[in-house]
Amino acid sequence: MNHAIKNFEEYERIYNKSISDPESFWAEVAEGFHWRKKWDKVLEWDFTKPEVKWFINGKLNITENCLDRHLEKRGNQTAIIWEPNDPKEQAKHITYKELYGKVCQAANMLKRLGVKKGDRVCIYLPMIPELAYAMMACARIGAVHSVVFAGFSARSLIDRITDAGCKIVLTADGGYRGAKTIDLKGIMDEALQQCSEVEKVVVVDHVHSNPEIKQGRDLWWHDEISKVNEECEAEEMDAEDLLYILYTSGSTGRPKGMVHTIGGYMVYTDYTFRTTFQYQEGQVYWCTADIGWVTGHSYIIYGPLSAGATTVMFEGVPSWPDWGRFWQVIERHRINILYTAPTAIRALAKAPLHFVEAYDLSSLKVLGSVGEPINEEAWHWYNKNIGKGNCPIVDTYWQTETGGVMLSPIAGITKTKPGFATFPLPGVQPVIMNDGGLEVKGNKVEGRLAIQFPWPAMARTIYGDHKRFKDTYFSTFPGKYFTGDGSKRDEEGYYRITGRVDDIIIVSGHNLGTAEVESAIDEHVEVCETAVVGYPHDVKGQGIYAFVICYEKPKEEEKLRKEIIDTVSKIIGPIAKPDKIQFVSGLPKTRSGKIMRRILRKIAEGDTSNLGDVTTLLDPTVVDEIKEGAL
Repeated sequence: MNHAIKNFEEYERIYNKSISDPESFWAEVAEGFHWRKKWDKVLEWDFTKPEVKWFINGKLNITENCLDRHLEKRGNQTAIIWEPNDPKEQAKHITYKELYGKVCQAANMLKRLGVKKGDRVCIYLPMIPELAYAMMACARIGAVHSVVFAGFSARSLIDRITDAGCKIVLTADGGYRGAKTIDLKGIMDEALQQCSEVEKVVVVDHVHSNPEIKQGRDLWWHDEISKVNEECEAEEMDAEDLLYILYTSGSTGRPKGMVHTIGGYMVYTDYTFRTTFQYQEGQVYWCTADIGWVTGHSYIIYGPLSAGATTVMFEGVPSWPDWGRFWQVIERHRINILYTAPTAIRALAKAPLHFVEAYDLSSLKVLGSVGEPINEEAWHWYNKNIGKGNCPIVDTYWQTETGGVMLSPIAGITKTKPGFATFPLPGVQPVIMNDGGLEVKGNKVEGRLAIQFPWPAMARTIYGDHKRFKDTYFSTFPGKYFTGDGSKRDEEGYYRITGRVDDIIIVSGHNLGTAEVESAIDEHVEVCETAVVGYPHDVKGQGIYAFVICYEKPKEEEKLRKEIIDTVSKIIGPIAKPDKIQFVSGLPKTRSGKIMRRILRKIAEGDTSNLGDVTTLLDPTVVDEIKEGAL
């Protein structure tokens, strides 16, 4: 199936077909893959249970689609460009043929260690090629990978290893993050004191730190790999067999192991990669995410490799050795598609422009944004300074649970609007629901975003806890998947995500999305980034508390507060004026850049005695500073 959409009318035609006859639409998309046995039926579903099955009784192996089928035509084409942390080091170009060999070798290593189909393998690796080899090696032999972001604490590892029941762990002696080295083996050793089920630990010698090796348990990757060859037949899998478990933080604090299965996930990540970015043969694509997050699973590994693209894996950080690092990588590899997060864009916008101007970004054709709604100021900076006004920005909306992009402009096809995820991709059926559980139809409406029909990449369950899966996603609006996000549909039918519903502040009876207020505050020239939460207010029910980072420490705080209030009044209206504005130097963020509003809400409410676990934050010291300055 040709994924290039020539114009918006064609998008509308394809979209209408995809919702009037979803099964034949997805069957047509799925025809383009290598199936050992074709499916008997495209779809069976029941959201009341909830149970969803795609491509029933279809047999395949996802790595045959990401690797084997490309060997004849593009065996010598670069599959992965690995850009190391240190710019002085040589980048590695790994061809499809080489990648095939490395994945087969790693698969044979796992088999030699006793890993069988259905076993769970924990992967705790930095952004090095072995991470890609390890994931696909699991998929090759039918094992289930559970990647844990290399930076999470021992506590996070214990929860995830125990919940998934992993007997084998793949890690490294350490990882580089800019000027810092992270002792991954030390963190893993600490975790394994409480994970008795782990039998073997395979360690990549990456930072050469000479870690302690526990006899009988710990093995070196290079030693084990040297014992096996580069040929490994792919295990035949069912379309609904597990591909991976990926943990996402739960609102109750206990992580949720989202389960993704093979067939539908493969079809959907490939289709959405090609469609969203309008990927063309031969383009070089860079998603700056870490593979520890779903963005990396879907849009560094499985989607791009299934599509036969050249995908970039970046070990470093945008700020080291200076703020020109991203732009240097783009110039060096002549990157055509850049997919990054608003958090990164805002941080990069804060740096002097000469870091951008020093590099040639003319190879860029498409820009993407992922992780949270991008505020207008960041959108315009990205558009002007990185895209030079010539690159469409695809502001993609999706979740760990959805497996792939749900709402997004299609590059060069959809007329973009800053701050809007615009329209659903083909096959996606969003609805806006009111608090009474009824669908709100038409345009110029607002409510909660739900999806009324299954799509192939959706998570099938929470590992080991189907009841929690049902309660979390399918009980708010029976018969529909509830995203947990608020949304607006404007007069043209464009969707805008207004933030998590638990991040909706009700001020004097008016629903205000935190993302909307944050975006308005960010419009002030002196403001770099904002986080907004609600707190109990005697008159309004809830007041608005804003934590604001400025480019420079404000000289006259009161004057700046007044200006920010005026800015918000102008953009949203007086109802959205923040009641309290606290200037801070940083925000409590997870390592993926997600702001922990739970902590900010407690501080805003004056309840600082029980902030929960802050050890997984990027910089836990920020919390103490915010507590001290609380208004």
